Amino acid sequence: MTGTLNNEFGNVTIDSEVIAKCAGHAALDCFGIVGMATISVRDGLAKLLKGSSATKGIRVKMDEEGQLVIDFHVIVAYGVNIRTVVDNLIYTVKYQVEESTSMKVRAINVYVEGVRVID
Repeated sequence: MTGTLNNEFGNVTIDSEVIAKCAGHAALDCFGIVGMATISVRDGLAKLLKGSSATKGIRVKMDEEGQLVIDFHVIVAYGVNIRTVVDNLIYTVKYQVEESTSMKVRAINVYVEGVRVID
């Protein structure tokens, strides 16, 4: 999936991986987010993704109207208010992605896959 922006000079195509990286960086800057997660098929446990593989915990789709739908699988810090953290993540990611790409974000779905104590 790629997003395309049109202007008087031509077209700009943005790959979904680029949008996922932008969204991931914005999410990791949010207080209370430990990182992105993936679910192990073998044992069904959530695993924290590190570094460049963090975008595997993010799925970017485009709806029929060309708007973005972003799914996050995250691990949050123990002891934080999960709703507050998720609301902050949604607001921050929506703002950053729309500002960076000029594409409209229709929805951000957040799946909290685990809680982790931070040192």
